[in-house]
Amino acid sequence: MGKTLLLLSLLLCSFIIDLEASRQDLNQPYRTGYHFQPPSNWMNDPNGPMVYKGIYHLFYQYNPYGAVWDVRIVWGHSTSLDLVNWTPQPPAFSPSQPSDINGCWSGSVTILPNGTPVILYTGIDQNKSQVQNVAVPVNISDPYLREWSKSPANPLMAPNAVNGINPDRFRDPTTAWMGHDGEWRVIVGSSTDDRRGLAVLYKSRDFFNWTQATKPLHHEDLTGMWECPDFFPVSITGTDCLETSSFGEVKHVLKVSLIETLHDYYTIGSYDREKDVYVPDHGFVQDGSAPRLDYGKFYASKTFYDDVKKRRILWGWVNESSPAKDDIEKGWSGLQSFPRKIWLGESGNELLQWPIEEIETLRETQVKWDNKVLKAGSTIQVHGVTAAQQADVDVSFKVKDLEKADVIEPSWTDPQKICSEEDLSVKSGLGPFGLMVLTSNDMEEYTSVYFRIFKSNDTKYVVLMCSDQSRSSLNEENDKATFGAFVAIDPSQETLSLRTLIDHSIVESYGGGGKVCITSRVYPKLAIGENTNLFVFNKGTQSVDVLGLNAWSLKSAQINGERVSPFSECEDSHSLNQY
Repeated sequence: MGKTLLLLSLLLCSFIIDLEASRQDLNQPYRTGYHFQPPSNWMNDPNGPMVYKGIYHLFYQYNPYGAVWDVRIVWGHSTSLDLVNWTPQPPAFSPSQPSDINGCWSGSVTILPNGTPVILYTGIDQNKSQVQNVAVPVNISDPYLREWSKSPANPLMAPNAVNGINPDRFRDPTTAWMGHDGEWRVIVGSSTDDRRGLAVLYKSRDFFNWTQATKPLHHEDLTGMWECPDFFPVSITGTDCLETSSFGEVKHVLKVSLIETLHDYYTIGSYDREKDVYVPDHGFVQDGSAPRLDYGKFYASKTFYDDVKKRRILWGWVNESSPAKDDIEKGWSGLQSFPRKIWLGESGNELLQWPIEEIETLRETQVKWDNKVLKAGSTIQVHGVTAAQQADVDVSFKVKDLEKADVIEPSWTDPQKICSEEDLSVKSGLGPFGLMVLTSNDMEEYTSVYFRIFKSNDTKYVVLMCSDQSRSSLNEENDKATFGAFVAIDPSQETLSLRTLIDHSIVESYGGGGKVCITSRVYPKLAIGENTNLFVFNKGTQSVDVLGLNAWSLKSAQINGERVSPFSECEDSHSLNQY
């Protein structure tokens, strides 16, 4: 009888778990299964990601008081063993000193030579000026770093008339790096009144006393405020990634978030260690013409060096596309992109990105195709993906009849505009072809991610990648913009690859092996749960070959207790019936 009661108890617990999960899915259809977010409320910039004593840490801008932004921002904090499953920790710190009484804003972590992590962050002081502060762990033997202490000497860096920095345009210190002379360097984002963007450079011997350099690390006219700068080396001899203070056979990357466009742009160039000056390579300008890390919803990104797996990891804030009233109703706002490895491509003039390998631990049911022909005008459903609202899809295309490509107009220089005007209803010789994800049963709702191939007058080919949200939801209040980018790939020599991560309300796509990334936020009303489908399509007038397709259903990660296991309720039943 005891074993029978135990079995019934476990079955009942299993039923309760499934029932509660299904209720949560119905009540919160847009909460993600494997993208980082707190259990509730507002989140924006990723701050100070790092690995310490084998534990990964992510800090983030967090409003503990509601689902919209608030000046009382604190540093949220979570930890992980694998960058996939996350455990919430107490906020690292909140406004408490005169130097941050009006908010603890973005910043970074630097690991000192003795292994101690130190946080530099922006505070808004009692005079509403932006100043730079420092915080250190209370107990460095605690791998979870649950307590932090602010220096009584804060602020360490402050704007004033002498250094010519505007008090409301001075924020977001980077991870610091060690110079050739043993001094630390750090840059802070800023701009002048005439819209010159600046990476203001500071130096220090002890990390606590900082002096502004006579010149910025880099600047560019008419670009406005440079938020959330990031500066790091990349190897020119392979895909191995480097610690922030590394030198040798390297290029350097300067990334800035331009507040005037709300996009992240990067340049690749050379850093003169003697003069402390960064110079972009020929063809790069630190403005809106520079390449973007992501051509969709992605901002305020931050990288860190993972010394466990010798890679550089990129995070980015992915905000909502829904009105604030909807965010308040659902009780949360903001996601982090799935962490990406980032490195310098073989060409030496572009960064490549790819989801970290740990995503494979979430894979379940797999569907595999080989050598399938997509005839002109065809749409084929991918059957067997048991959770099409939570999936990882990787497909490679080969196009043979390139001479059938339409000629691109010389005036078509804006890829997002082309994607907006040339949607799925507009057929061309080669394209659109790609994926339809989060598709409702009647195909009234869908999000399409696809390619088009054009030829230019000089017989070269132009590959366009689009992520079209225009049919993603019946809710007309959402921002359903279409995103697009050109992919630097020659389809006569290479296959076209497309990898897409689908997670309820976020669609992250990687084109050309990570040459282009586009992130979309979508909120379907019909394509939810079992009513979600996945298709491969070709709306062009010429056939396209699918050389291979792999699609996996993904199980949910454990993220910040958003789905707290109810086993604790069942353990009592187990203990009562264990004999």
